[in-house]
Amino acid sequence: MASSTTNGTTKPTAIFHRTPGVPPVASSAEGIYITLQDGKQLIDAVGGAAVACIGNGHPAVKKAIKEQVDKVSYVYNMQLSNEPAEALAHNLIASSKGAFDLVGFVSGGSEAMEGVIKTARQYFFETGQPQRKNFIARQLSFHGNTLATLSLAYHPARRAPYAAILNTDNFHHVSPAYATRFKGKDETEEQYVERLRKELEDKFIELGPDTVIGFVAETVVGATTGVVAAPKGYFRAMKSVCDKYGALFILDEVMSGMGRMGTLHAWESYGDGVSPDLQAVAKGLGGGYASIGAVLISKRVADGVRDASGYWKHGHTYQANPLACAASLAVQTVIAEEKLLENVAVVGPHLGALLHARLQGPNAPAAPYVFDVRGGGAWWAVEFDFERAVGREPDLNGQAFGSAAQARALQNGLVIMGFSGGSSLDGTKGHHLMLSPAYNVTKEQVEAIVDIFVRSIEEVLKEAGL
Repeated sequence: MASSTTNGTTKPTAIFHRTPGVPPVASSAEGIYITLQDGKQLIDAVGGAAVACIGNGHPAVKKAIKEQVDKVSYVYNMQLSNEPAEALAHNLIASSKGAFDLVGFVSGGSEAMEGVIKTARQYFFETGQPQRKNFIARQLSFHGNTLATLSLAYHPARRAPYAAILNTDNFHHVSPAYATRFKGKDETEEQYVERLRKELEDKFIELGPDTVIGFVAETVVGATTGVVAAPKGYFRAMKSVCDKYGALFILDEVMSGMGRMGTLHAWESYGDGVSPDLQAVAKGLGGGYASIGAVLISKRVADGVRDASGYWKHGHTYQANPLACAASLAVQTVIAEEKLLENVAVVGPHLGALLHARLQGPNAPAAPYVFDVRGGGAWWAVEFDFERAVGREPDLNGQAFGSAAQARALQNGLVIMGFSGGSSLDGTKGHHLMLSPAYNVTKEQVEAIVDIFVRSIEEVLKEAGL
């Protein structure tokens, strides 16, 4: 049995953790501050994994959860619906400005993308096109940790242990829309987009256009490459291919959606304003107060199913859970009533400006190693390239830079996310760090986050002799 150490006392854990070591144990949290068992306080600069969009302990959400426990804590959605689920669904449809017609609830992001895959297939099965069986997604993408979503995505490291049992017959891949890495030196942005459009169309033709269910993409790529948005015009071009061949245009906004990029849906600001036929959302939907995700369904798909079987042939035991839906409705109400997206419009650019100045400025020690600072809204990333700068990876006793910087930040009182392998198609090069603070973060808190973040990076670089 593994163990964690707090105040010098070793405590056993029976949890099968996702990390090589046992992580510290949180005992309480308020807003963006987390207190550990030993009393140490951390600033959560990443919302767990871009989840805690209004921070911990918001009184309105706590009140909603407590009131719902007193009313109805659970019903099975194949037998009974419930008031918070109905209200949350209406909220999501009303806020979509006509983009969506129906909502299906699940319990998280991976389940949402599973729901998208199955709903897309159900649509064509029930509209007389059962030959459609292929999905096209992108390299350097992530769509979830189930076998189907790992097959759909192409995250080399996360796929590796399961490669032998992944589905390669129905899930296919084209190049990522990652201009800073893969646009040709002499290519214009328009030429790059056209090259990617043609690649997608060629893949349709290779598979047989009438066998393709849809094209799937993250509106803004998350953990795999670190807040990478597509070039202007990209999503409009990809949708044109889908429309030409009658396939579905599908977006994964599990991480980038529900306000993270400064608009409720990331496609409104980073996707050419092109709404999808199906969309997955999760993290910012419940804000960490509940395990919940959703499939947002356009009128086209909704009508196709309604005119056939009339119901969703997909579900889980905790789907549309009353407590989860009550919590999520309260989170969405807080975001709207407290005008938090307006706050993001102010603090987001401030965060970006500080990162550029402190990490790429003329006197920044990290500047030679920083490949890119990018982001928008309440989601930013810094990409590092040591091979370009010094011709070698930093010597950190076998630890990747992303992991080392994340660990050092935690020691310094800051929770961030660090990754490696997002700069090459085989997942072997590059490092990036990610910040995704709560939407109600203040400018002063942003400045404190950047201070610790930059200091942690500089400490790791110095220890590596850089």
